[in-house]
Amino acid sequence: MVNRSQAPADPAHGSPAAPRMHGGWLARGTEGRFSVYVPRDGEVVRWTEGPGHRYSGPVDLGGDGLWPYLGVAQGPDRYAHMVGIRSTGTGEGYMELVHSVQFQTGRPNAAWKSLGHSNAQALWYGNPAVTVDPQGRLYVFTRNGGGGVSCRAQKDNGAWHPWWDLQGNDTDQNPVAAVTGAGLVELYTSTHQGLRRYVQSESGGKPVGEALVPTPMVQGTLAAVTGPSGHVTAFYTDGQGRICAWSPGRGLAPTPFAAAVGNGPLTATACLIDGYECTVLAQCDGEGRPAFAAYVMEREETGLYWTASGPAVLGPPALATDAGGALTAAALTADGGVAVTRQKAEPGLSLEPWVRI
Repeated sequence: MVNRSQAPADPAHGSPAAPRMHGGWLARGTEGRFSVYVPRDGEVVRWTEGPGHRYSGPVDLGGDGLWPYLGVAQGPDRYAHMVGIRSTGTGEGYMELVHSVQFQTGRPNAAWKSLGHSNAQALWYGNPAVTVDPQGRLYVFTRNGGGGVSCRAQKDNGAWHPWWDLQGNDTDQNPVAAVTGAGLVELYTSTHQGLRRYVQSESGGKPVGEALVPTPMVQGTLAAVTGPSGHVTAFYTDGQGRICAWSPGRGLAPTPFAAAVGNGPLTATACLIDGYECTVLAQCDGEGRPAFAAYVMEREETGLYWTASGPAVLGPPALATDAGGALTAAALTADGGVAVTRQKAEPGLSLEPWVRI
């Protein structure tokens, strides 16, 4: 059983070759306005939504030599935590993880601070996954030099625990993190033999890896969303043109339930459609166009159907919801710009035309 990897790499310095984002780089603030965060030319730039859904920017948020990767996560306070990768300057290809946070929409961000790496002298082993628990503590997961998983987590006072070695081997370079309805952090990843979940037994505790679940999957395609049951469902493609769902908390074994529209990564979120809580999945089709599909949450037996929307983009769109639960999406365009679309106020999952910001 061999799992193919979709994680691009630049052999010149071991960093991702094209912009790769994890999590909520389209982020809604406490007052309902969206911000878009994108790594560009060694920095992070931000656009901010204003009246009439028009965006201002870009504004430079610094970063001092970031590689083209960015992970963004929000907790209940809706602070936007950003985690990037940059060179340490201590040798060719050596890198560290860095963190900044924006507390209020449109306001300056905190200074970027180093999180180091679980390997003191680290090359690029993969892109970190980030999530924030209900207490506002950020968790950063990354593949380490031994092929396992390491995690660094914030304490209640905002300081950081040392790096935790969560063990494992042959880990996917692009894991995904999520928070359950009970407020516990989970990490979903894979090896070339199957899927693995890391779970907390108590809030703030060190996540522990569970037994490997053998199944074919394409590495680098994972996405995850928390459903009304409070359990997380992970999505991925299986290398046979199928979307699969896996929800250990619900007792759902890895299950193909729909056709994939492409071969690359997935993104997912929860939103309201016709008053129902639904899961929306996005993936780029064979022509690079973003495609969307939705189904009532945790009802995988209904299947799903794809609709392509807009021009070709660089990777699947970021998905988020407004204060009323309606979908908003943002994507990188082929020429390096950013385009956004919103769910129309009409039955079904119908989107407005994409708008360049």
